[in-house]
Amino acid sequence: MTASAWQPTDREHRRRVLKRASILVDVDTSEIACTVRNQTEGGAELQVPLGSSVPDEFLLYVPLDRTAYACAVRWRRNDRIGVRFMGTAPKPHWHYG
Repeated sequence: MTASAWQPTDREHRRRVLKRASILVDVDTSEIACTVRNQTEGGAELQVPLGSSVPDEFLLYVPLDRTAYACAVRWRRNDRIGVRFMGTAPKPHWHYG
């Protein structure tokens, strides 16, 4: 994976937000609690616990948006990761939140 920084385009306005969210991988993996810090229509910056093992692709469930975003990691720095939204998906039936 390259370390290229994801930046919003001129058409995308980066909104500073503070939303709780969950990184969902599969039914056998515990969710990873995280915070959405910045968000555009095309992606977001997430704050995750240090030492978290976040895969390169996952579902990000944001209860406030009532949306699960299919995400691909674009960059990683300390406790922050930048993700690109690949689309949306229904919240997995196995997720209780």
